[in-house]
Amino acid sequence: MEHEVYVSREVKNLGHNNAAALIKKAVKMALDAEGVDVPCLVSVMLTDEEGIRRVNTEFRGVDSATDVLSFPLNELQPGEFDPELCEHDPETDAVMLGDMMISLPRCAAQGEDFGHGFEREIMYLTVHSVLHLLGYDHVDEGPMKAQMRAREKSIMGDE
Repeated sequence: MEHEVYVSREVKNLGHNNAAALIKKAVKMALDAEGVDVPCLVSVMLTDEEGIRRVNTEFRGVDSATDVLSFPLNELQPGEFDPELCEHDPETDAVMLGDMMISLPRCAAQGEDFGHGFEREIMYLTVHSVLHLLGYDHVDEGPMKAQMRAREKSIMGDE
């Protein structure tokens, strides 16, 4: 399945030149694992701590940096992807899932802190964000968070 994943950098010179390839791989892993069998479009902005803090403040009212933000375009139910319920690109008919923003410095720091490195961390953050685009959430410590964490572990091969 050919998905369109557009990766851009808001801030230059953040390093991690392999980030785009890893993100594209993780998007495909997550969509395949969720049984998404139609072409999808995802946009990813790579930024720094200040960039993600600014967007987090503007859109969520939380004045702090974070690792990843997800902006789903559709209202989907976790584990029940239905392309008929989604917005489609008028030119390609691909399902437009939404946007994500990743802080590369935060990602690198977390990869080091968790002891698994940048590559695994950026793939995990991407999988996490794709699941949000597909309707998963973790607003509390209840069953929704457990469902999302189980899917993340399965997709990342941590089961």
